[in-house]
Amino acid sequence: MSAKPAAAVSPVESLEGTWVLNYLMAPGKSFDELYAGKKPEITFEIKENRFSGNTGCNSFSGKLNVDGHKISFRDPYAMTRMMCQGEGESVFTESLKKVNTYAVSDGNTLNFISGDIAMMRFTRK
Repeated sequence: MSAKPAAAVSPVESLEGTWVLNYLMAPGKSFDELYAGKKPEITFEIKENRFSGNTGCNSFSGKLNVDGHKISFRDPYAMTRMMCQGEGESVFTESLKKVNTYAVSDGNTLNFISGDIAMMRFTRK
């Protein structure tokens, strides 16, 4: 199985698939404190123009708002409302709102960026 050359995949197409959170900029809290159980995930379905995932507790889904390397999660999206332990979910959802660009490196690492600061990092599942 050979990989596609990087030039053959558009920035948006590089998002396709499921990503697991492995870093989140959260002053005063360690990643392991926030997500001691289940790590948040996000899945992009480019052809359907949708995203979905879980916060480590609740599930969410919505319309994908992406243009080149610009991305936004400010539009309302659906989310279940189970009671969650700790602050992980609120830190995750508040961080998503701040993201305005993304970068995929090596096809396996996804960074969500706010301004010029990498706020969140995911690994391809």
